[in-house]
Amino acid sequence: MEDNAFTGAYSYNLDEKGRLMLPARLRVALSDTRLVLTCAIESCLWVFPRAQWDRFSSQISARASLFHAPSRAVLRRLIAPAQEVELDRAWRLFIPPSLREYAALEKDCLILGLSHCLEIWDRARYRAYLAESEADFRAGTETLQDLCL
Repeated sequence: MEDNAFTGAYSYNLDEKGRLMLPARLRVALSDTRLVLTCAIESCLWVFPRAQWDRFSSQISARASLFHAPSRAVLRRLIAPAQEVELDRAWRLFIPPSLREYAALEKDCLILGLSHCLEIWDRARYRAYLAESEADFRAGTETLQDLCL
């Protein structure tokens, strides 16, 4: 990723081949068409540019111990399912079946820009997540009280 950050929320439909169009606004933040998809924490997918994924996964691997059960769980749930894909000429992102199944992606999808990576959600599942996470959001904003805006 270049200096441009991923931002915005975009509704797109998954096609019958499991591909999702990458919005033009997000394309400008890419310096490479190779992306890495993996399972995220809240039953969605994370999408990283290859270089960003290499840094992220290296940091996780450096801190994880195979002799520590929670570390193994993180490796198994974030690192193991990761798959590299390349955007096609039409800027479509192929989402492998195992990752589509994990995130319950069938048709109506939402792509969220989280600055350094993207999230891909089933649209209905994301609406439910927003309702469930309101208290966490409010608590999280309290931790930012020292920001001067």
